[in-house]
Amino acid sequence: MEYLLELAASPAAWAALATLVAMEIVLGIDNLIFISILTNKLPAQFRTKARRIGISMALVLRLALLSTVAFIVTLTEPVFEVAGQAFSWKDMILIAGGLFLVWKATTEIHHSVDPVSKQEDTASGQIAIGFTAAIAQILMLDLVFSIDSIVTAVGMTQHLPIMVIAVIAAVLVMLLASEPLARFINDNPTVVMLALGFLIMIGMTLIAEGFGAHVPKGYIYTAMAFSAAIECLNIWARKARVKREAQG
Repeated sequence: MEYLLELAASPAAWAALATLVAMEIVLGIDNLIFISILTNKLPAQFRTKARRIGISMALVLRLALLSTVAFIVTLTEPVFEVAGQAFSWKDMILIAGGLFLVWKATTEIHHSVDPVSKQEDTASGQIAIGFTAAIAQILMLDLVFSIDSIVTAVGMTQHLPIMVIAVIAAVLVMLLASEPLARFINDNPTVVMLALGFLIMIGMTLIAEGFGAHVPKGYIYTAMAFSAAIECLNIWARKARVKREAQG
């Protein structure tokens, strides 16, 4: 209790908390985009449930990983070397997650560009399999993003309470933003292609990080924000054009 009171009275601790909360929210954007795109492919009655399960599991995984901080630190230690390049467990997880993201986003882009007509699945078993598959994919990416998130948190502060509060705050923001973001993506089909492009870029960044090439996150998120702003202008222009045509 005394330790917590000391932290609460420390300006440095509050500054670290604010910085870490902001960082965790930014890192959660990647996770949230993937969850939104994947759950929008489910039948409407399952989407909200899948999003809540996916984000809740992200919180559970992050808190579980925080309880094993000593183990998480060991994930950054080299396990083997190839051609002079050392690889840790964290590197291998990031590479695997990045490859999965690139594969998934590329597959979704292919389906969008060259859609295959399918008979609508009405059997409950077929819907359940789709739901289970979606949750499994969300959990896999939750694990990758959670490890990246916790390693970042450990590198920024040594105080476990600060890490826990930052992680909970970031996941709550994800939970609040998930429905509006999913609706926005669903209502604007062109945004789906942009979001899939983001996922490919994020996947390539994870792969690069796994191979030891540090990519400043600021550049990635600035490019994403600029692209999103341009797409918002395009949506605004389309709506204005439709409105003028309706009035004319």
